[in-house]
Amino acid sequence: MAELQEERAELKRMLCADMSAKPFSELFSVTFAQRGSKLVGDVLFDAIEKAGYSLERDVDAIGALTAAAVPMVFALIHAAERKGIALDGFVMDFVFPATKGPSVKGKRVLLLDSWLSEKSYVQTSSLVTLRHGNELSLDFGIVHQQGAQILAIVALIGGVDADEQGMRHLQLVNPISEESTKMAFVQAFGEEELRADADHEDCCNDNCCGGHCEVKCTGDCANDGCTELCCEDNCCG
Repeated sequence: MAELQEERAELKRMLCADMSAKPFSELFSVTFAQRGSKLVGDVLFDAIEKAGYSLERDVDAIGALTAAAVPMVFALIHAAERKGIALDGFVMDFVFPATKGPSVKGKRVLLLDSWLSEKSYVQTSSLVTLRHGNELSLDFGIVHQQGAQILAIVALIGGVDADEQGMRHLQLVNPISEESTKMAFVQAFGEEELRADADHEDCCNDNCCGGHCEVKCTGDCANDGCTELCCEDNCCG
């Protein structure tokens, strides 16, 4: 448990650094890094299990909703493999209404993306879907039409508000059957939590505390190891 907490904290720092000064990121600097990939796999594995889905007993395959989620699918497959669990992966076809990879017919699947936020204004393949519901609902309908049982939508970073019971859901409409479905949503990190830390990272990068974000300013610049500007603004304290 302690090791996982340390991994989560390390991944959080990597994500904040990647998000720094950006309205949106595909997180490739993290997910394509060897260390980042392992951390992503382990943290996602834990988030999914804590949400009540056993990757050993309940899930057969993980599907990437966007290109940004492809390295995350592999990260999760390898994390499961380290625990002796076999999972398949697949990706949405970005040209035709289909999936690429092993057949999903009869499989229980999770649909995965890097960053899903209903609050974001940046138009990407992920974020537009939560504002308008079109693309995500289309992907849901395609996977469902191919005979898969979709258990939940999962994101490394999420910005979907929880209900009174602490649960998160997305309302999807199957474009084929027009049936509305309340789909469970699982997020490993909250967008607001990471944004706050990323803003702090911006402050440090502006030389507020000499680039050392761990510095806490007390007003004694010589002993704190920070700059006079940092002490004046108390940016990192």
